[in-house]
Amino acid sequence: MKAKLQKIALWIGLTALVLLVVAFVLSFTAVAKPLAVTAAVAIAFGMASVKSLRPYQYTAWIIVAIVCGMLYPSAFLSWGEFDLRNKWVIMFIVQLVMFGMGTQMSFRDFGHIKTMGKGVFVGVLSQFTIMPIVGFTLTRIFNFEPEISAGIILIGSCSSGLASNVMVYLARANLTLSVTLTSVATLLAPIMTPFWMKVLAGTYVEVKFWDMFVQIIQIVIVPIGAAMLYDVFNTGSRKWIKRVNAVFVLSVLWLIAISLGFWKVLEGNFEYAGLKLFELLSFFAGAFVVGKLYYLATQCWGTLRNFMPKLSMFGIVYFTLVTTAAARENILSIGLLMLLASVMHNSLGYTFGYGLSRLFGLDKNSCRTVALEVGLQNGGMASGLAGVMGKLATLGLAAAVFSPWMNISGSVLGNYWRKKAVSEIQEQAN
Repeated sequence: MKAKLQKIALWIGLTALVLLVVAFVLSFTAVAKPLAVTAAVAIAFGMASVKSLRPYQYTAWIIVAIVCGMLYPSAFLSWGEFDLRNKWVIMFIVQLVMFGMGTQMSFRDFGHIKTMGKGVFVGVLSQFTIMPIVGFTLTRIFNFEPEISAGIILIGSCSSGLASNVMVYLARANLTLSVTLTSVATLLAPIMTPFWMKVLAGTYVEVKFWDMFVQIIQIVIVPIGAAMLYDVFNTGSRKWIKRVNAVFVLSVLWLIAISLGFWKVLEGNFEYAGLKLFELLSFFAGAFVVGKLYYLATQCWGTLRNFMPKLSMFGIVYFTLVTTAAARENILSIGLLMLLASVMHNSLGYTFGYGLSRLFGLDKNSCRTVALEVGLQNGGMASGLAGVMGKLATLGLAAAVFSPWMNISGSVLGNYWRKKAVSEIQEQAN
């Protein structure tokens, strides 16, 4: 039934697309907007009915968000008194995205560092040198406004995300190395991202290293760690499960104390830095509570784990939608230049990532893995940081433009390398 609906939706979308072209030719502009939205949504939903188009469905939904945000911006900035750009809403959504990412990771991923040390070293080195420097170079070439330039450096300074693992799987490259690189780069992000922002973007915007460090811990490390607690409860030893349960009880007590007014006591006795530490402690306590609840929920609903990546996708689409709506005027004025910058940034990431890997003597599959890890940044992290800083329309613009292109190019490159992998296997067999 679902497959039939998807086929119908695809035909509706294609029909709407044809009618949209006709409307432009005949200057029937009044129906152009609804036709464009209908075509985008129907095609995105219907693409699942065509096997060759399924890898691009996530990208299609991002395009839907861009179309809706550009054509109906006021509808996606606020709903009544509720501001869709509110920093607490943004923080919650980005934590949801990272939690979904964390459900696909485990503590065992870090164990591969010993066996693939060279690949991990090359990948992390490439990730946190090539992309920030390329981003900074592009800001000098294109001479964007300061906050928009800082946004390009920001996305270049972020770690890779779950999309890189998907593209590596698609390419039949070294998936184990990919997951390990994503895990290690994410763990290093609280230090490396503020460092490069301070060094390269400090002349564009005010960058407070400590504040950004705390923000990345809150919106990236904490939710991913909470999701990875599932791994402890599911496969950990009894000793570790007892320890985590003990921390869970202490976390519940701490959060109850905070909700009953203990925070006011802390405010009266500690300065800003001390309060920030207690704030982080509260986030970690929340992580243990959420992690335990998530594990219990998966015991009741076994399909929940399969649903979490879709929830992450929803979060990325949300960021793209709200950012596009907020930055519509900027996109209209510099959108094409920003798209060109994204193509250059992404392409140079693939090229230098692959080239440096070959220089260090990695095998072809590992080189392809590093190239995809370097070229594909965590757009959700960049959007989340921009939103928390209250600069979604400017600092978050690069993430909104770069993310769709990264998904398109990553899918194309992954499929190309997949075919190459098959032909290489055949050659070896012969």
